[in-house]
Amino acid sequence: MTEKQELEALQKALAAEHAAVYGYGVVGGRIGEGRRAEAMAAYDAHRARRDALAREVRGLGATPVAAAAAYALPFPVPDSAAAVRLAADLEDRVAGVYSDLVRATEGGRRSTGAEALREAAVRAVRWRGRSVAFPGLAERATTVSPSSPASVSPTAPTA
Repeated sequence: MTEKQELEALQKALAAEHAAVYGYGVVGGRIGEGRRAEAMAAYDAHRARRDALAREVRGLGATPVAAAAAYALPFPVPDSAAAVRLAADLEDRVAGVYSDLVRATEGGRRSTGAEALREAAVRAVRWRGRSVAFPGLAERATTVSPSSPASVSPTAPTA
């Protein structure tokens, strides 16, 4: 793969992590007390991945993609059950982007992408309570659109 393709895949993974951090902010606000620690651990994991990806992008001499001011959620999140569904959806979307990163990279970046894919898939299983055959493949996800396969959609802030 070319450095340009690797950089593009890293930027997409970074954008997905920005969206996941935002999404887990919503999850944390709605999740029941019994799963709050799990949500916080996932939030922290995504923040750490986001920061590591930003360093990788800077290391390639590029400017890391910035987080959007706000993101459109894939569905309303009025309660704990919806927060759990959102958390699983976020992990599915992140896994999809890391699947692309694995395909676009080699060596250490590929290993790191595979590790991130595995972590997202495991978190999705924990949230959902069941697994899927091929985590990270957009073809099996029902909520993923071809135009934005890995992140909640950025939107303008609401007043």
